[in-house]
Amino acid sequence: MIGKLTGRVDYKAADHLLLDVGGVGYTVHCSDRTLAALPGAGQMAAVYTELLVREDLLQLFGFLTPYEREWHRLLITVQGVGSKASMAILGTLGPDGVARAIAIGDWASVKAAPGIGPKLAQRVVNELKEKAPGIMALGGTMGQAAGIAPDPLVEDAARPGAPDVRQTQPTLPPSGAAQADALSALSNLGYAPSEAARAVAEAAGAAPGAEASVLIRAALRLLAPKQ
Repeated sequence: MIGKLTGRVDYKAADHLLLDVGGVGYTVHCSDRTLAALPGAGQMAAVYTELLVREDLLQLFGFLTPYEREWHRLLITVQGVGSKASMAILGTLGPDGVARAIAIGDWASVKAAPGIGPKLAQRVVNELKEKAPGIMALGGTMGQAAGIAPDPLVEDAARPGAPDVRQTQPTLPPSGAAQADALSALSNLGYAPSEAARAVAEAAGAAPGAEASVLIRAALRLLAPKQ
């Protein structure tokens, strides 16, 4: 299994890039959002990958973070959602947006992805609403793991005399880690995973980029019994 690739970008196309890793070129299919975030030709880049294996096909899909890759893995468990549909959803919403849409039952946001109809969008939300909290809770630890150690290929490229290239180091956005921490805190307080995820997602939607403590307070207000 190829889990991560780091190398120089040869070129970026509409739905993929060619990544040169030690002289071997890998075609990696990515969402629009991921391609836009990756550096241009001649620069270093790192992507987390998922390999699709079929009788007549081998395809690599690339993601900025392991958190995004976990959402891809979960999305393709839904009947009717293949890799292409998953990339469309993640490209439109991003992993945090997918988490929020599923947690609060916002299938209309999922439907906004190209090629996703209303029935499929509703199926995604209905089938994943109980599984979403588990992926959301992984966000913080995955974000920490993504930035622990520099890649040796990047270090080699940075040595004196090496070409002047830069790498985009994939890390979990702070908002994702904050939501994971808030979700963990609410779970520790005894709230059910689904209701905790729904409250955290709603709080994060109202205050993008908020720290975990802010999300926890806002989520607790949402979870408080209505007078």
